[in-house]
Amino acid sequence: MKRRDFRHKMEKDITIYDIAKDLGVSPTTVSRALNNHPAVKDKTKKKIFQAAADMGYQSNVFAANLRSKRTNNIGVIVPSLNSNFQSSVLAGMEKVANKAGFNLVISQSLESSDKEIANTRSMFNSRVDGLLVSLASDAEHLEHFAPFHKRGIPVIFYDRIANSDDSTGVTIDNIQAAQVATNHLIEQGCTRIVHVLGSVKVSVYADRLKGYKYALMEKNIPFDQDRIIILSEINEEAGEKIVNQILEMNPIPDGLFVSNDACAASCINHLKQRGIRIPEDIAIVGFNNEVISRLVEPKITTINYPGFEMGEVAMKSLINYLDEPERTTLQNTNKITLRSELIIRESSLKKKDGFFN
Repeated sequence: MKRRDFRHKMEKDITIYDIAKDLGVSPTTVSRALNNHPAVKDKTKKKIFQAAADMGYQSNVFAANLRSKRTNNIGVIVPSLNSNFQSSVLAGMEKVANKAGFNLVISQSLESSDKEIANTRSMFNSRVDGLLVSLASDAEHLEHFAPFHKRGIPVIFYDRIANSDDSTGVTIDNIQAAQVATNHLIEQGCTRIVHVLGSVKVSVYADRLKGYKYALMEKNIPFDQDRIIILSEINEEAGEKIVNQILEMNPIPDGLFVSNDACAASCINHLKQRGIRIPEDIAIVGFNNEVISRLVEPKITTINYPGFEMGEVAMKSLINYLDEPERTTLQNTNKITLRSELIIRESSLKKKDGFFN
């Protein structure tokens, strides 16, 4: 008997009862087959799956989610999608989420706390199962996450983390990383080191400034506020502005520590255009170990910031909580600190007895 074609005369959604009637089996058997229940024979499953496809059946995910009280959606709020580091983090998250059967709902705050608050409200109203957040640069208050905590919905911060008793943070030791980077420049003979960073309202930049200061203090090098350049955006376009500023200093710096590699690469290009030799005149260290750090000449000494691993760890922590909330706690004392390392390349080696990566 030729099966009726439901696809062109559909007045209502196809249900398991329609499939059952068409095949002459019970609705229970159809339901079990569509959920891959082992009690249904493979031959019967195949027949039911084929009928469902031919008839245009769509699983009612919404109803299933209501029963399970899950949407299988996890919200992610990033400061900006235009970032190699954030792209790496999201790739790590996606890998873990897909394997566990979750979908990502991604939005960007564009470095605005107001936009972050709006995004958070939208995520809450969309009933995401959990939330992963890297805070906006001007985020000062965390009250907008309170509805999640009250409902027991896990919130995990990554990279730019918050001091919250209700949430876990996944980051690196930015104080130690900046101290290592600055110490390396000092070991290369630099004493006039400029540090380029973002707003110190952001935890990662505040910590890097501390690490920079600690390194100077250890070597009895005076701290000079004029050698701190704080920018709203540390990107390729900022390179020319930074170079103009440091070349007006008297004396000009002999070291430059920049908080990301794209900006460091731009600084190198603009310095070379102005006749400054790298590293002979100014030694340079970047941050993040982005692809650009290996493509410019000279290659950039940088801090390896494990973005992909950070995404994996943050997502695994959140899913572990969702699977076993009674055995997993998300407390600030559970801050997860990933390992970073200095990768030494040509851009910082005033002394040629170093090594290259």
